[in-house]
Amino acid sequence: MSDDKTAEEQPYRILSLDGGGAKGFYTLGVLAEIEGMIGCRLHERFDLVFGTSTGAIIAAMIALGMPVDEIHKNYKKYVPDIMRLKRPHEKSAKLAELAKQIFGDQRFDEVKTAVGVVTTKWVIERPMIFKGSIAQAHGRKGTFVPGFGVTIGDAVQASCSAFPFFVPKTITTAGGDDVKLVDGGYCANNPTLYAIADAVRALGLPHERLRVVSVGVGVYPSPTPSYFSKMYWAKYLLSVQLLQKTLEINTQSMDQLRVILFKDVPTVRISDTFEQPEMATDLFEHNLDKLNILRQRGRESFAKNEATLREFLV
Repeated sequence: MSDDKTAEEQPYRILSLDGGGAKGFYTLGVLAEIEGMIGCRLHERFDLVFGTSTGAIIAAMIALGMPVDEIHKNYKKYVPDIMRLKRPHEKSAKLAELAKQIFGDQRFDEVKTAVGVVTTKWVIERPMIFKGSIAQAHGRKGTFVPGFGVTIGDAVQASCSAFPFFVPKTITTAGGDDVKLVDGGYCANNPTLYAIADAVRALGLPHERLRVVSVGVGVYPSPTPSYFSKMYWAKYLLSVQLLQKTLEINTQSMDQLRVILFKDVPTVRISDTFEQPEMATDLFEHNLDKLNILRQRGRESFAKNEATLREFLV
């Protein structure tokens, strides 16, 4: 068998990361174990990494070559400070600070593996996905610019801008278009289907070559309004619960559609449900002790899928 033929038959590995705000600590628990299992950084093993919202932050750091431990340190440093703020402009300003500190002026032509950052166009209500490679383009290749010419930090900030809790993010493309964007979770909180579409449609890969690892943020009981003494906080919490329910419905419907359309694509989905009252949390959690527990739960979820993950990745 020739070397070229061997390369053509190698598995094409996809990592897809859901949105979910601070619950991304669960994702980091899963990824820490995966990285430990494969013995290298994730960008060295995964050919394509897609992410939405908090998953976009993690996906971008992975694509730039960061180890999971460094990503976790960044999350501990920045995420609680963002989530404890209540006013949208304050949250967005702190998110912009995170993006600048972590990503600086890096752009999508600097990534070390193929990537997709999912956002939503506010005005025309369609997805806008930032990619690093022209090979991922489904059309308009003649005008393709990595990441539409936008910095990774700006794209990631847009992907995390869950209106009305964050203000929309306006970016200017290389073509001079101003586009108002909001959280990618409104169109694909679980971006696995989009990632598979890139591999199958844009790259033209056969289904049997794909190995997909789709990581969620877990499902938890919601905190109840009775936890708060003032009516304002009770109303705020109900709004958070509505947003969270919307994103969870989107997540499940996208995964159901993936199963229908790509049932033959080898996929492992990691996102467990936790029903214990003490696990009550939401996407704006800022208690580091609780976030550390979410990370531990992610490690435990990895253990339940370790055999399949080893088959996919080692």
